[in-house]
Amino acid sequence: MPQPYRGVFPVVPTIFHADGALDLDGQKRAIDFMIDAGSEGLCILANFSEQFVLTDEDRDRVMEVALKHVAGRVPVIVTTTHFATHICAERSRRAQDMGAAMVMIMPPYHGATIRVGEKGIYEFFRRVSDAISIPIMIQDAPVSGTTLSAPFLARMAREIANVSYFKIEVPQAAAKLRELIELGGDAIIGPWDGEEAITLMADLDAGATGSMTGGGFPDGIRQITDAWFAGDRNGAMDAYARWLPLINYENRQCGLLAAKALMEEGGVIRCGAPRAPIAPLHPATRAGLIEVAKRLDPMVLRWGK
Repeated sequence: MPQPYRGVFPVVPTIFHADGALDLDGQKRAIDFMIDAGSEGLCILANFSEQFVLTDEDRDRVMEVALKHVAGRVPVIVTTTHFATHICAERSRRAQDMGAAMVMIMPPYHGATIRVGEKGIYEFFRRVSDAISIPIMIQDAPVSGTTLSAPFLARMAREIANVSYFKIEVPQAAAKLRELIELGGDAIIGPWDGEEAITLMADLDAGATGSMTGGGFPDGIRQITDAWFAGDRNGAMDAYARWLPLINYENRQCGLLAAKALMEEGGVIRCGAPRAPIAPLHPATRAGLIEVAKRLDPMVLRWGK
């Protein structure tokens, strides 16, 4: 069995020009910065990549450019979420064929009210798993509006071949991670933290082995996880205390625009704007983010200058 993926796997933002067109040169620079800053892997086409404003053609272009440019330097997770089982399976197979190390998928949902029960969710993941041979990470996040109990997740891990990683982003994430690990045992290859590392220390205490964060300061998150995995809990706690103001500012104030604002400020990319209809950061919010970041001197503010 290959060595499990673990560590810091930030989400790569999708880079646009001011007119909303894809900036593929900027995309490559963002990837290079994120690897230089210590990312142990990357995730593309996720919610924090603004996947919901990308056309299918955009997705293919970003995936092709990203995987070719990474060129095996770090493993890449590709988000392939879709409500339709066959489309999710096709996306996942294409990602595998292009070199993805793993796919990340949310349970099927559409809009505010259309949901699928456990039987349908189980069959959805079984059919996607049958289409590929790389691991599946189930993203358990409130945005889907779907409750995935720890016993149900553990059952899928035991019974569906490629379901083996879980990104837990719900309230009381640490408690759910702890229960999932207890119920799933060896079938839970990757119990992961998410939500921009806002619950990282509690999740590490609960047994998390990976963290999927925003893309702006992997060097800061590495200070926490490196100490933790080296057995230095006090060092991890100290690092977490240092970086928590910035983690909090991203999670509570800026969301998916934090990474691009930091990259723009540090000369990594030319334009940090989102694609419509997502509103840009208010100038005061952006200024607050940069002020907090400067106190920590993350690589992102120096990389492009």
